[in-house]
Amino acid sequence: MRADLHIHTTASDGTWTPAELVEEALKVGLGAIAVTDHDSVANVRETWRLAAEAGLKFLPAAEICSTKGDFSFHILGYGIDIDNKVLCELMAHNEALLAQKDIDSIAFLQRDGWPVDLQEFSSYDYDRRRGGWRALAYLEDKGLCSGVNDFFKRIFTAEHDLGFPVFPSIKEVIDVIHGAGGVALCAHAASGFHGPGLEQVLKILQEEPFDGFECYHSGHTEEGTKALLDHCHKNGLMISGGSDCHGTFVPGRLLGVPEVDTTDLYLPGLL
Repeated sequence: MRADLHIHTTASDGTWTPAELVEEALKVGLGAIAVTDHDSVANVRETWRLAAEAGLKFLPAAEICSTKGDFSFHILGYGIDIDNKVLCELMAHNEALLAQKDIDSIAFLQRDGWPVDLQEFSSYDYDRRRGGWRALAYLEDKGLCSGVNDFFKRIFTAEHDLGFPVFPSIKEVIDVIHGAGGVALCAHAASGFHGPGLEQVLKILQEEPFDGFECYHSGHTEEGTKALLDHCHKNGLMISGGSDCHGTFVPGRLLGVPEVDTTDLYLPGLL
């Protein structure tokens, strides 16, 4: 059975509604999916219902932000109780940090002479089906940014003194996921998101109580995938995989790519 266990919807920065996601999953021949929105489970229940009606295996999940040192790490929580109070409070906290970062980013750009207006931004809203987030949409509408890749390459940089907020620690996030009945896997550890490279990332994370790693990911090379699989097999860790598809928002991240079968994964009790 083909699986994609890393997908975003309009509840975070994806472009698809639950109904659209399930429709697309059927089109590409998936048999198992998980909605892993950033710090949100707002679309999980509806997608779960629609997936069940369509005969798809579904895992309740979320991708939760954490911080260690100078780096942000995304943690995939699978099999979570989406009504767990502590989990929902943690995700709401992270969403508030990200909303404030949007405000801080526009304020900084205004001080730096960009043709933006913080007061105008305070009342700005956008269609979530565009994907992305409020500051990005605002800059696109002002003609100052051409998309997500341009945003991270040219605007959201250390040169502009812009970066991710300080999120809760890895251990705190993992403890909350465990308290909500889920398992915690490190997302896209072999991608360029973390900066220092996989070997260094594994050293940074060696003392953290992860249940496993997302070995298959659209941003991983074959070498990176193999290295993560070897690490998980050696240490008896869980293995997940997914596209990190955001609908049409992130170019090149296609639903169901890389192709992963449930037999490639190791998620005991979940798949």
